[in-house]
Amino acid sequence: MDKALGYERLYRPKGLIGLLVLLSVSAVLVARFQLLGSILLIAAPLVIFFLYRLFRDPAFGLWSAVFLGFVSMGLSRYVPGPLGLSIDFVLFLSVLAVLFQRFQQTDFAPIRNDLMLVVLIWMLYHLLQLFNPEARSFEAWFYAVRGVALYQLFAVFAALMLWKKARSLDVFLQMVFWISVVGMIWGMRQLLFGVDAAEQQWLNEGNASTHILFGKLRVFSFYSDAGQFGASQGHVGLIGLIIALGSAMPWKQRIAYGLAGLACLWGMMVSGTRGALAVPGLGFLVFLIMSKNFRLLLTGLFFVALVFYILKFTFLFQGVEQVARMRTALDPENPSFQTRLRNQQKLADYLEHRPFGGGIGTAGFWGLRFSPGTFLAETPTDSWYVRIWAEEGVVGIMLHIGILMFIMGRAGYHVWHLNDPVLKQKGIALYAGMAGILLASYGNGVFGQMPTGIIMYLTMVALFKMPEWDTPTKESKE
Repeated sequence: MDKALGYERLYRPKGLIGLLVLLSVSAVLVARFQLLGSILLIAAPLVIFFLYRLFRDPAFGLWSAVFLGFVSMGLSRYVPGPLGLSIDFVLFLSVLAVLFQRFQQTDFAPIRNDLMLVVLIWMLYHLLQLFNPEARSFEAWFYAVRGVALYQLFAVFAALMLWKKARSLDVFLQMVFWISVVGMIWGMRQLLFGVDAAEQQWLNEGNASTHILFGKLRVFSFYSDAGQFGASQGHVGLIGLIIALGSAMPWKQRIAYGLAGLACLWGMMVSGTRGALAVPGLGFLVFLIMSKNFRLLLTGLFFVALVFYILKFTFLFQGVEQVARMRTALDPENPSFQTRLRNQQKLADYLEHRPFGGGIGTAGFWGLRFSPGTFLAETPTDSWYVRIWAEEGVVGIMLHIGILMFIMGRAGYHVWHLNDPVLKQKGIALYAGMAGILLASYGNGVFGQMPTGIIMYLTMVALFKMPEWDTPTKESKE
């Protein structure tokens, strides 16, 4: 018997009943939710296809999370709703897809390493923070813990399980560079032609005071704010330029990475973010050391010292707004810097008898949302590390710094001993970028914000995976 065609099935009882149910549900959705109901009907097939694609290929979920890390905050200016939770949803589904793709045959060998161990320790500490007597609410903990520990756990687990070949690193880098260049172009549009209606509304909601200084716009593109835009652009720009300096890679790829890197560094400049200067500053120094080239190191140190001298002790290029703003980052008497020092002293007094901090979600944005009027909510933390210290105490910040230093040490060891010149150049670039972000996070809370957060987590995985991907050279074999 021939198999019935799609339209022929509608003439059968089951087909008619299914069609009637579908039409009834559609009518109820449109009548009950009107425009939102219509949007849900249109989106439903896309969501079903997305879920099908993700569970067929869990890596698709990981790439989707990277994409959402870049655009979710920008989209929230145009589409109302908690789009940030979409990253949680996709990462969680990616983990489920990894676990259930082969079910009982799943091989957990890739996660039996030092990186997964320290990530689990960090997550365990945050679970124990639920019992912190200073904690305000479970809801505050849930929202705040996502960017501090949960995203890291999901992303590291999924990537360790899925990244079996160096090709995954190439896909990751290409995706990050394409979206970052688009972000730079979006920022160029804001600088040259002004912001659109949705972006202007976002500025009017209290963000103009930090993004329009002396009549000049601090470009924020489709990122969460200018600080994250500048740090991310500096991070990606640094990686691109270092990769381009590698002589073993085909020249067309080197040119592509070099141009993308320069474009992103321009994006960093127009963001007006002073703290972002630390990313290429320290990053290039780390690159020079990891290159094992003494002559290049001395040359690089000379140029770093020259830039520092120009910014610190001269007024050259003072007419360029971006240079003038970055110059203030090197002034210890800067009012903003002095205010941060005073706030940190207040926090030190408050935390003197609170070794586990004031509780996750009690400081910064989440503190203002869930516990307004309290000391931690009303005292700006500014820095990523100061936020960890305020919410999780001296125990938390020491554990956090210890874990980060362990990761940097192990990753540096891996990169130092790589043989494949192309892989080694990419490893040095990622390692230098990670070092730059860790330093810049002292001035701003960039480490736990998207997209820098997920880029950092996947960078850690790549650096720990590189020894598996390394191809010994003829000299190393001999």
